Amino acid sequence: MCPMSPEDRPQRRQTPAESDYQLLEMARRLEMYGVRLHPAKDREGTKLSLAVSHIGLLVFQGHTKINAFNWSKVRKLSFKRKRFLIKLRPDLNQSAYQDTLEFVMASRDCCKIFWKICVEYHAFFRLFEEPKPKAKAVLFTRGSSFRFSGRTQKQVFDYVKDSEFQKVPFESVSVDQTDSPLRLTLQAPVDDPTVTNGHQAGPGGPEAQALPSTTGHPEQQISGPVRQAVEGMMVNGQKAFPFGPSQSSNGHQPSPINAHSSPLSSPLFTDAGYVRTDDEDEVRRKKCPTDKAYFIAKELLTTERTFQKDLAVITVAVLGKEDILPDSVRTLINTNYDPVYQLHQAFLKEVEQRLQQWEGRSNAHIKGDYQRVGDVMLKNIQGLKQLTSLLQRHGEVLVELERSCRASQRLQELCREFEQQKVCYLSLNMFLLRPLHRLLHYKLILERLCKHYPPHQDFRDSRAALADISEMVLQLQGTMMKMENIQKLLELKKDLTGIQDLAIPGREFIRLGCLSKLSGKGLQQRMFFLFSDSLVYTSRGMTADNQFKVHGQLPLYGMTIRESEDEWGVPHSFTLFGQRQSVVVAASCVSEMVKWMEDIRMAVVLVEQSNRPSTDLLSTSRSDRKSPEEGGVEAESEEELSASRSSLERQSAQRGNTTVHVCWHRNTSVSMVDFSVAVENQLSGNLLRKFKNSNGWQKLWVVFTNFSLFFYKSHQDDYPLASLPLLGYSLTVPAETENIQKDYVFKLHFKSHVYYFRSESQYTFQRSVPLATCCVVLSSVVW
Repeated sequence: MCPMSPEDRPQRRQTPAESDYQLLEMARRLEMYGVRLHPAKDREGTKLSLAVSHIGLLVFQGHTKINAFNWSKVRKLSFKRKRFLIKLRPDLNQSAYQDTLEFVMASRDCCKIFWKICVEYHAFFRLFEEPKPKAKAVLFTRGSSFRFSGRTQKQVFDYVKDSEFQKVPFESVSVDQTDSPLRLTLQAPVDDPTVTNGHQAGPGGPEAQALPSTTGHPEQQISGPVRQAVEGMMVNGQKAFPFGPSQSSNGHQPSPINAHSSPLSSPLFTDAGYVRTDDEDEVRRKKCPTDKAYFIAKELLTTERTFQKDLAVITVAVLGKEDILPDSVRTLINTNYDPVYQLHQAFLKEVEQRLQQWEGRSNAHIKGDYQRVGDVMLKNIQGLKQLTSLLQRHGEVLVELERSCRASQRLQELCREFEQQKVCYLSLNMFLLRPLHRLLHYKLILERLCKHYPPHQDFRDSRAALADISEMVLQLQGTMMKMENIQKLLELKKDLTGIQDLAIPGREFIRLGCLSKLSGKGLQQRMFFLFSDSLVYTSRGMTADNQFKVHGQLPLYGMTIRESEDEWGVPHSFTLFGQRQSVVVAASCVSEMVKWMEDIRMAVVLVEQSNRPSTDLLSTSRSDRKSPEEGGVEAESEEELSASRSSLERQSAQRGNTTVHVCWHRNTSVSMVDFSVAVENQLSGNLLRKFKNSNGWQKLWVVFTNFSLFFYKSHQDDYPLASLPLLGYSLTVPAETENIQKDYVFKLHFKSHVYYFRSESQYTFQRSVPLATCCVVLSSVVW
């Protein structure tokens, strides 16, 4: 038995009640305490685990909790053969509501056992009194007659409250190690049936009954509170002892008697099978290097991992499907993307090895200086300079793919089907521009590194790498801006119907967003798109892809604009005076009104300086456009109006989360400048996430790009588990009343949705908060 450590000596003379309270307080902070995982699969065949706790049903992927269903939301639990069914109550706050969830388990017996455990947990924690037995049918029976038997939680509380127990005085007595029941318990065999996956079984369930040991050795006939206390000290790998099971306080190995066949040495309790607690994360963070250069290098590594997966979407996923791309596009990708992909694969391995040396996880640091990354970046950038001609032709792939899609309806459908896959979390066109965007990321990382480095030996290599990458960015800047504009026009073309020839030479995208248009029916929500030659307004249609139907076009040539809040009595309104018609619109706030007016005035000045008339964007068919005389009056059906006000519930998978739809639902706008800033400021890494009403923090791999957070279980996952569009969210730091007693925490909230995110270091926090402000409403940020 390990002697008591100095940290535990203050706990030595606690009463049984105090020690029990300390044990329960420790267990309360463990997310996996009392949780037994039951293997299952969802409808798509993804391996998951189901569990049940006092709050409801839990869904795990590995040891990461990805969903929870509170008892108050569960309407019915049932099973049919191997299928376990959860029927939920309607949630008015969620647009995409799913009534029944289905999970497939290994067998019918596994399904029934888990269903019984759920019934017992629900009855114990939710019912006021023990459920009465169901009357037996005379002829036929339907369903199971299984019921929970025993007192409920409320009945136990009431019994303890009404009963009077005589308090027994407690006196601490020293226990000899030779006859300690704790020592005897530690000698229990590994295959003791009372030890099951390191978790406590549910209250009153069949799995909660401790089976007696099959051996007749007197030392192994230990049961009752002593055994339960020992098992409680190891829950899901979380050690209550200050030392490991194979190490004592003085660092010596324990005797063979104690180490033999101990349940604490079971692989179920090793580090490979549990989720770290906040305290262990704190200890690990303190062991990491604290130099700012280390965190800059780590940002290089995390973003390079994301960039590598994005490149694999083009070079592996797309090219792996021979029926998608024509030969012309396939040849361009093989010629211009494969060399870049191979170069970055070697670069990623070098960066990973350097970070392992920097963190001290290998012995390579003994052979030389390892706390630098400038030399590795200089080598990679010099290799990229030799591929500059290939990077310049990346825009040709984008143009050739669009030309092929216009010529083949089947190719359009195949590309649309590919974008519906989970691995394609962004549009296909955006992945094609990733190598050009990565050059901007290298430039920003090296600028921060050189700013931090002046007296360091790595400064010379970092400065040389910065000079090379700055030259490449300047050389490719024109191509990059042109391709970004074409990519955005092609992306908007997918969201609009009733429009033709959107991506023509000379047209530039400026801003898109939601405004209210004043008409004879009052204020009606409309989506406006500002281009360099015209302003287009639309409404949400009822197409299969929930595209926006174009209602009108306002040429910018000769347009004037003025505020008209006093004239019409509508807050934040302004009037657009065109050559053929005038339109009164209102923004959601003053800042939105100012942004729109400034961009429209700038576009009007540019189009008048160029002296080039605007091109008609509307389709030539009578059903899709109106005559100029009809431009002032809009004729809409009630179905279109109801569709424009509907939520995300009916949106298709491939178009439901685009920037246009997010702006529509969040009532905000985004400009091309915002897109450019978001492209430059992308971030990847680990963040701890916490919901408003949850207790624990969940560690996730988070990718910030395209105004959204994409959540992964780890950086090795091929596709995100979920995403969070940030447009319209407010960014603050938690108040003291929210009781978030952690460092480096920021809060994102939109209406009733609240999320807390915790960074692993001050550098990551200072990088995450300014990036998030690119697409959220900044309320108050203090660091």
